[in-house]
Amino acid sequence: MMPEGAALTSLRVEGLQRFRLLKADAAAAVTERLYALHDTTYAPFGQRGREACREDLAFHLEFLQPTLEFGLLQPMVDYLHWIASVLAARAIPSAHLAVSLDLLAEFFTEHMQATDAAVVSAALGAARAQFLRGRELPRAPTLPSTAWPEATAFEAALLAGDQRAAMVLVNACIDQGQSLIDVEQHVIQPALYHIGDCWQANQISVAEEHLATAIAQAVMTTGLLRSPVPEMLGKRVLLACVAGNQHAVGLHMVADAFQLAGWDIRYLGASVPGPAIVQLAADWKADLVGLSASFAHQLRGVKETIALLRETIGPGGPAVMVGGLAFNRFPRIADLIGADASTADARAAVACANRIVNG
Repeated sequence: MMPEGAALTSLRVEGLQRFRLLKADAAAAVTERLYALHDTTYAPFGQRGREACREDLAFHLEFLQPTLEFGLLQPMVDYLHWIASVLAARAIPSAHLAVSLDLLAEFFTEHMQATDAAVVSAALGAARAQFLRGRELPRAPTLPSTAWPEATAFEAALLAGDQRAAMVLVNACIDQGQSLIDVEQHVIQPALYHIGDCWQANQISVAEEHLATAIAQAVMTTGLLRSPVPEMLGKRVLLACVAGNQHAVGLHMVADAFQLAGWDIRYLGASVPGPAIVQLAADWKADLVGLSASFAHQLRGVKETIALLRETIGPGGPAVMVGGLAFNRFPRIADLIGADASTADARAAVACANRIVNG
C-alpha cells in the first residue's frame, strides 16, 4: 500500500495545460459511458442525476489536479473517501466510483500524448487502489475533542435557527472571562465542524448548514464588538480566501485574532481573485498577506497568487502565510507553493506573523 504523502510523477507544464483543457470534455464523456453501463441503476435519478454525475466527475478531476501538479496522492484519496460517504448517505451507489476512475483513465489515454497520459493513468490507478484498500463505512458524526461543553448547546441553537440563543451562550462565555478567540476555537468551530459532518451524513439539509454558518458569523461579529480594544502595533495584514474557496468562517476567526492582537486588518472574505488580492496588497502596503484554501484543488490558485504577488511587488513585498484545511492536512505543501509560513489555527497564525514580520 502506498504510504500517506507518497509522491507520484508530476505532469510537465504542457501536459498539465492539456489536462485542464480536457477536464470538461472528460466529465461529459464519462458520464455518458457510466449511463450506458448502468442505465437501469441511474434511471430513477432522472436528468438531475445525470447532471449530478457530471458534476461529481468534474470534482474528481479538480481533486486529481494537485496530484498531477504536486505529486501528492493522499488529497485525492481523502476526497474519494469523502464523496463515497456522501453518495452512500444519499442511497447512490458509491461502488461505481472505481469504475468512473477507470473510465477517466481511458479517456485521457485516448486524448493525451502517451507520456502525459501515463502520468494521469498512474495517478488515477494509485488513487483507486488506495481508496479500495482503505474504504470504510461512514462513521457517525462526533464533536472534536477540543470542544467545550457549550459547543453542544451552541450547535443546537444554530440548527434551530435561534440567533438569540446562540448569542446568549457566547455572551455567557465572555462574561465568565473567556476570550473571543477561545470561544471561537472551542465552541463555535467545533459546532460548525459537527454540523458539516451531519450534512455529509445526510442528517441535515444544505439550507440548515448555511443558516448555521450565517448565524455563527453574526455572533462572532457581535463578540468582537464586546472584546477589549487593543493597542495598535502599526502592522498591516490582508486576509483572503483564494478564488473558489467559499469556506470563509475559519479565516474570519483568523481576522478576529489579528484585530484583537493589535494588527490593522483587511479581511476580504470568500473566493477572491488573485489579481485583486495582489493589487490591494500593493496599494495598501501590507506587511503580511494571509491566504486560505479549504481543498487541495485550490492550491494552484494559492501558488499563482503568491507568484503574482512576488512578481508585482518584488523582494520588498509582504510576507505570505497560508492556512485552511488543505494546509492543515498537508503542511509541507506550503513550501512547494512559495509561502513563508503555514499555521493550523488563529492563535498560531498571530504568533507566527509576529515572528516573521518583526523578526
